[in-house]
Amino acid sequence: MHRGGVALAIVTVVAGPLLAAAPALAAQPPTAALLARAGAPQPGPPGPRVFVEVSPSTVEPGFLVGIRASCQDNSVPATVVSDAFGRVQVQPQHGTLTAAPMVRERTRPGNYRIKLECRDGETASTMLQVVKAVKPSRGPATGFGGGGGGGFTGGLLLPGGLALIVTGIVLAVRSARRPRTARR
Repeated sequence: MHRGGVALAIVTVVAGPLLAAAPALAAQPPTAALLARAGAPQPGPPGPRVFVEVSPSTVEPGFLVGIRASCQDNSVPATVVSDAFGRVQVQPQHGTLTAAPMVRERTRPGNYRIKLECRDGETASTMLQVVKAVKPSRGPATGFGGGGGGGFTGGLLLPGGLALIVTGIVLAVRSARRPRTARR
């Protein structure tokens, strides 16, 4: 077999499956083919949906959460209610309704319902998880960088470093003052 035959065999193995799939995809409209390949759901009827989202979905008491919502008419404010932060009004902004309430400091850990109440009576809801405030712990005692706990070697680190620096300076000054002898 010569080089041309090898190249043709490689092209057939690599491009064959792609060429076989092309007629099946060509029968579909381009957008449907792209959506089918991406595994995305097919688009539904046009128009606004009623929904409410909270970000982040897990938060500690005393922190802000972002609310993004939508009603049939996003040009008028709506109300969002939750035991985590009370009643807030979501305002129209860039085609959706938004707000940024703070989770109350006294909110206990648990899951809280976030309910959107639109002016036309439609509702939507989602969940917010409030977790106990976590205090950061010290890093592991790896023995360097101040995380070692100040044992015997931790106490000598700074004085030992200073001693090495002073010794280096003394040797540099002494070698600079030494008279040079000419070699022949």
